[in-house]
Amino acid sequence: MSRSLQSLGAHSLGASWVVAGVFLFCVGISPAGIGAGSDPPSAPAPRGDRARAANPDLSRYAPGGAGIVFTQIPLARVTGAKSFAAGMLRASYGDGGRLVLLTKDGSTRVLTADFESAADPAISFDGKRILFAAKKSASDRWNIFEMAADGSGIHQVTHEAGNCRTPMYQSALFYLNDARPSYQVTFVSDVAGELNEVGQPTKTDLYSVRFDGTGLRRLTYGVSASYDPFQMQDGRILFSNWQRSPLGKGVLGSIDLSAVHLDGTDYAAFSGTQGLRIKHLACATSKGKVAFVESERPPWDGSGSIGVISLRRNLHSYRAVTTPADGLFHSPSPLPDGSILVSRRPVAGGVHDIYRLDLESGSRTLVFGDPGYHSIQAVALAERPEPDGHSSVVEDDQNWSKLYCLSVYENDLKREWMPPGTVRRIRVIEGLPHAAGALQDSLGPAADSLSGMIQKRLLGDLELDDDGSF
Repeated sequence: MSRSLQSLGAHSLGASWVVAGVFLFCVGISPAGIGAGSDPPSAPAPRGDRARAANPDLSRYAPGGAGIVFTQIPLARVTGAKSFAAGMLRASYGDGGRLVLLTKDGSTRVLTADFESAADPAISFDGKRILFAAKKSASDRWNIFEMAADGSGIHQVTHEAGNCRTPMYQSALFYLNDARPSYQVTFVSDVAGELNEVGQPTKTDLYSVRFDGTGLRRLTYGVSASYDPFQMQDGRILFSNWQRSPLGKGVLGSIDLSAVHLDGTDYAAFSGTQGLRIKHLACATSKGKVAFVESERPPWDGSGSIGVISLRRNLHSYRAVTTPADGLFHSPSPLPDGSILVSRRPVAGGVHDIYRLDLESGSRTLVFGDPGYHSIQAVALAERPEPDGHSSVVEDDQNWSKLYCLSVYENDLKREWMPPGTVRRIRVIEGLPHAAGALQDSLGPAADSLSGMIQKRLLGDLELDDDGSF
């Protein structure tokens, strides 16, 4: 979808039918940032033959917390891994992973010894429970599970919902036909079985489900990929959204940050054209910032530099926090004091260690490292304010929705090509992804090299208002 759709809406009255993707054709057109500080002398980056290093002052950064939970992936399980989808998406890593608890005294304990693979921890608002993605055996699909903070009481949340990753606790959601508000889980899944626009892997979207596994609801309908959900304090879900670009042969567009309500309505661009081409792994801090990983072409794990934008002026406040010389960073998550936990590895080789990073000064402090594992996705086991809830008017038996655009002149096209006041009409075209299995089976090996793997359907032509809105 072009970033000209700085949408007020896509305000669906039917979650079962939402505009999947929109391409705009206009008719009648007239002819530096703060660099990250180095490791302070009190916490040098561990090197050489260290078996394990920990230097956490967890009580200072997360008062009242019980430690941090993070994912460890054996170095041998990701050696040679590559990103895919023409270099736009990171690899689907996590096989062989495990969740580890790092306590306030520096000791560690594996929480998922009964799983072949586990990753993607998320902490409940009261700091007492953990959502995660896992597989009991190597042949299983990824599913979402929940457990107590000490690893007890594990139960499975999703069933038959595709490969489910990166879960997130939702705040209260209330539908008109509900007797009371409910709390649900947002996660990423490929259950729709649709190809992305370049015809390579099965694309992912955001979904939600109740804790008993019922009420599966699709929240996003992009035509390439949506992933990495994080709920901001105002209740909206922040996520990464791959947007193809129509400009130039071989240009695959960008991955930007978008926002949507808990019920899938009011989709809107969030990061604009600021920063590097690919932005993902975002989180919102207690100091009104959104931190994310950015790069021009991500390596297998999606690591890169850290950038921030302000929640108050999210389209006009970008700032780079680190530079490529500072190393490659991964999976930022907020701490109560406004800083973040983040993983970092050298540009060439090495493993991810966990650091605390101050977003204002760029200084970082080592928290934990283990030479045989990538230590990533660290989250604090601490209580945090529950984000705003949301009341929804979505009705599943309705099959129409409304789409609003503030101005077609706010877009990622060249300004000299479409200056303000030159557009007379707008054409809206819906993008419909192909089903992965049927198309790939019919085309065979050729399916992997095809581009533009979507069907297009004309929704209509409209007169444009003088201010560029429709």
